[in-house]
Amino acid sequence: MTHTPIRLRSAHPAALVLAALGLGLSAGAADIPRVAHPAPTAAPIPVILDTDIGGVIDDTWALVLLLKSPELDLRLVTTAYGDTVYRAKIVARLLEIAGRTDVPIGVGVRQDEQEGGQAEWVYGYDLARYPGRVVPDGVQALIDTAMAAEEPLTLIAIGPATNVKAALEREPRIAGRLRLVGLYGSLRMGYDGEPQPTAEWNVHADPLAARALLDAPWAEALIAPLDTAGLPKLDGENYARVRRSEDPLLRALVENFRLWCRRQVSCARDPAFVTSKTTTLHDTVAVYLAFARNLVRTEELGVRVTDEGRTVLDETARPLRWATEWRRLDAFESFLAARLTGR
Repeated sequence: MTHTPIRLRSAHPAALVLAALGLGLSAGAADIPRVAHPAPTAAPIPVILDTDIGGVIDDTWALVLLLKSPELDLRLVTTAYGDTVYRAKIVARLLEIAGRTDVPIGVGVRQDEQEGGQAEWVYGYDLARYPGRVVPDGVQALIDTAMAAEEPLTLIAIGPATNVKAALEREPRIAGRLRLVGLYGSLRMGYDGEPQPTAEWNVHADPLAARALLDAPWAEALIAPLDTAGLPKLDGENYARVRRSEDPLLRALVENFRLWCRRQVSCARDPAFVTSKTTTLHDTVAVYLAFARNLVRTEELGVRVTDEGRTVLDETARPLRWATEWRRLDAFESFLAARLTGR
């Protein structure tokens, strides 16, 4: 299914951000239109977010971007990998700040109790106080949400695919009822534009789950590897606009970034890091691709997951569509800043 393309609404400077927002996974465009906001009549796309938020900070940016995107209708968040209870606390507090406690939280497969770099932000937070619904079995919540929907949902998967694999095993039919947009793999480029592919985290953390995800017969699929997802960052005025914002959700985002950065060697040794730029915002790309694709070039490719957690091009593997190259990375970064700040 495709959605109505977005139309330019005004000549306000914010509307001149070069963001391609042609809706739908199967829609494409040769040119990049000058648009920044959805048409008011466009129906929101119902989505489920599966995230390992609380590990690397980009998941937090991705959730905030999703909450700021009127093209998307968030129906469920499931937490993936490691200490999924800790991750659910971060989701719950962000949803409270956003005024979105209508969104249920599914606690995914819990593998350990090792909290991450945002633990201070949820210290003392009791998940039982979340005004919305918390489902202890996040895998079943994912299945139930997918199977009960009257229309196909889009699964935005930005963590190791542990929950997704478990859901496919319990109820294989969900693949035919979901469109997958995911962040997985490294095909021709590694982290931060390195010219050689590498083992990308979401695949390397659980290769068997990644293999199950890539092999599943999704209704439709679009995957962002590091070739595109490993590049976006905000700096200069783009980042300054986020930091200056008085929006409570953006203030929480920047606070989480500050707390997380204190525990990372890459930015803790540079006191000015948090005030000047972001780390790579990998997962925001998957959120964008859930409703638009005109800023990227895509290819239909077969990709195999090795036992070591690498992704390798393989013509015999199930073909999926991959976002392998940016048309305009600068346009995406400008769009990201504009969407987050609302201007």
